[in-house]
Amino acid sequence: MSDPLDALEKSISTLRRAIRDASAAGDLERAGELRAQLRRAERAWDALVDANEPAPAPPAPEPTSPPAARGSQLPAREHVHRALMLLGTPAAPKLIVGVHEAFFPGELSASKLSSLRRDEERSYRSSPGARPYYLCPALAHDLLSPVRALVTISTWSLEQRIIGPLSPRVDFLTGAVRVAEAVQSAESTAAGPGPAALRLLWRFAVNIPDAAPAGAFGHEAAPDAQRVIDAARAELDVHADADHVARAEAARRARKGLRDDQQLFGSGLQGLTRLQARA
Repeated sequence: MSDPLDALEKSISTLRRAIRDASAAGDLERAGELRAQLRRAERAWDALVDANEPAPAPPAPEPTSPPAARGSQLPAREHVHRALMLLGTPAAPKLIVGVHEAFFPGELSASKLSSLRRDEERSYRSSPGARPYYLCPALAHDLLSPVRALVTISTWSLEQRIIGPLSPRVDFLTGAVRVAEAVQSAESTAAGPGPAALRLLWRFAVNIPDAAPAGAFGHEAAPDAQRVIDAARAELDVHADADHVARAEAARRARKGLRDDQQLFGSGLQGLTRLQARA
């Protein structure tokens, strides 16, 4: 399965290259924003490393908790973060819970996410930047208002956190690829992918043309992960460019017209009025 640390390291490397390119092009505003994203990603990396460090050896032998038990001790926001990092896209609570159940130990319920999102915003407003990352809503491309049903991570770029007209389908296909890749990774282990992972992959496959086994209408025939990846990428080729244009344009307006907190948690009526005045 995808490792959140690997994903963060890849993001950090990409951000550093982008900062270098923006600085070389003289785009100081873009370089400054990218540096802020880099700092958030590096803090998130530090937090994950700290969470994964083994505890000091006890002075006398004691029973140790199995990996599943250690995973269950993580806060709910860490569970959500891991699931979102695997998906790489904004996601609804039901999907987040499904991904967590399929690939990670511990328990996570959709009911926890509602209060968690409010807590995250309160925490940011009381002490901005104190946490390595925040869970925040996706932003609608037109009004840049919060899309309450979708959760993202503050360390992601604005483009990744914005939802345009084609974004729901693009994000669904992207999530299908990431889940299929995680299933492939699990297939290389002795235990193999669990039933929850195969059920999740099936739910993606049956909604993508040519991804599910021909003539299969139940769970008897497990979808082939590579087939899901190929089918999802084939459809992504149709939509991805137009979706990126819409998201990039909305991100440009957000950077120009919204404060830092609004770029994370969305704008209200006042933010919309200011955006319209600057358009």
